[in-house]
Amino acid sequence: MKVIEHLEKAKGKTLFSFEILPPLKGQNIQSTFDHIDPLMEFKPPFIDVTYHREEYIFKEKENGLLEKKVIRKRPGTVGICAAIQNRYQVDAIPHILCGGFSKEETENFLIDLDFLEIDNVLALRGDAVKTHTYFEPAREGHSFANELVQQIADMNQGKYLEEELTNNCCTDFCIGVAGYPEKHMEAPSLLQDIRYLKEKVNAGASYIVTQMFFDNQKYFDFVDKCREAGITIPIIPGLKPLVTKKQVTLLPHRFHVDLPEELIQEVLRCKTNEEVREVGIEWCINQSKQLIAYGAPVLHYYSMGKADNIKKIASEVF
Repeated sequence: MKVIEHLEKAKGKTLFSFEILPPLKGQNIQSTFDHIDPLMEFKPPFIDVTYHREEYIFKEKENGLLEKKVIRKRPGTVGICAAIQNRYQVDAIPHILCGGFSKEETENFLIDLDFLEIDNVLALRGDAVKTHTYFEPAREGHSFANELVQQIADMNQGKYLEEELTNNCCTDFCIGVAGYPEKHMEAPSLLQDIRYLKEKVNAGASYIVTQMFFDNQKYFDFVDKCREAGITIPIIPGLKPLVTKKQVTLLPHRFHVDLPEELIQEVLRCKTNEEVREVGIEWCINQSKQLIAYGAPVLHYYSMGKADNIKKIASEVF
């Protein structure tokens, strides 16, 4: 079932969903199931599965020269999505990236998803490779997420890269995209970032999932600005509870989000990460309750491989 169909079926009730990481290469899928199992009591209609782009390493050869090798540390997104749908009978949403893929590779990826009856995708540009300062598209790949959305939308209309193909079957993907209540780090302003977001919507996006935020007013203002810009599709808030004191400086740096002063001071008073974890849970519970009162369509939690704190939050909220 498509995400927008789940929202229509809910008739205004706020739904619960979460995002998981594929296990590191060499690990089996049981670790993923162990993460999902405790959260199934909250009846998520869908679960997101991230995709991690390639990384580069350099290995020294016998002649002393360096050989550049491409590795993927967390492969398996498509297989995990298929396993989730088979095991739990809920929809799995794979992330699909511009970075690291040509348009043909993207098309083949989408064909595999269609064959597996996966109805939803989250279309993202993706980050720059760790060794690069700025994002660089793959050869013959997309530079921007709106281009990726357009390719998916074209396939929904039976348009493939090979124009000479005949009797093409239409895919039927529901396309989600990312939104940034505090703007994307590369956008010159929040309003310009919303203009970029509208390009993704115009290309065919059906819903938006936001970057994490810790001040609900940022989300409320973001929704208002999107509506003023003519964006009418559902905007799902993304939430993440703090778990370590280090995240007070790490998250603003890595994700370009601001933390409320009250939250910062509560965390700094903590003597252990266990105390920080409890502060993070309580803060996220309060965020969640306020967002439900506001009428958020879904509360989407970035679990980052930790189910216990998300379970504590959901137990108080759903």
